Amino acid sequence: MNYLLFLGAYLIGSISFAIVISKLMRIEDPRTYGSQNAGATNVMRSGNKKAAVFTLIGDCLKGVLVVELAKYLLGNDIKVQGIIAICGVLVIIGHAYPIFFKFKGGKGVATTLGVMLGFNIFLAILLLFTWLVVFKIAKVSSLSALIATLLSPIYAYYLMGNSAYFGAVLLIAFFVLYKHKSNIIRLISGKEDSFKN
Repeated sequence: MNYLLFLGAYLIGSISFAIVISKLMRIEDPRTYGSQNAGATNVMRSGNKKAAVFTLIGDCLKGVLVVELAKYLLGNDIKVQGIIAICGVLVIIGHAYPIFFKFKGGKGVATTLGVMLGFNIFLAILLLFTWLVVFKIAKVSSLSALIATLLSPIYAYYLMGNSAYFGAVLLIAFFVLYKHKSNIIRLISGKEDSFKN
C-alpha cells in the first residue's frame, strides 16, 4: 500500500502543467526559452499570462491532491504522518524530475506551496505572505521563493513542532534551494531577472 502511494505521488508530480498547458494553448515549450525551466515563472516569459496562471494553479493543486489523498487513505494519525510526509516530498521530486518529460521539470515552488497547504494551511499562508512581501519589494520571483524557502522550516517548527511534517519541510527546503542554485549565483552577481518596469 505504502509503495503504491509513493509511486502515485511521484507520477502525479511528473505531470508538468507548464508543458501540458503550453501544448494545449499552442505556445512554445517552456524548456526551450528563458530559464528553460518548466514552471509558471518561465511560462510568464512567453507573454501568455493565462498560461502562467493555469500552470501555477495546476502545479499547486497536484501538491495538495497528493497530501490530501494520502490523508484520506491513511487517516491523519501521528503514526502515519511519516508516510504522508514522504508522499509530499515525492510529488515535488516528480515535478522536478518528471518521468513523462525526460526528467526535465520545474524547480518545485508552486508544488511545494501545495504540499505545505496539505500539511498545514497556516504554514502555506505564512509562506505565501512571505513570498508576496518580498516580491512586492524586490520584484524578483526567485528571491521571493528563496526567502520563503529559508523561512519554511522555522514556520513549520513553530506550527507543528518536531514532527514528520517538519522533517519533510526541512528536506524540501534543501531540495528547493538546490534546484535554485543557478538563481542564487545570478542573484549574487546581480544578473537575475526581475519584473520591474
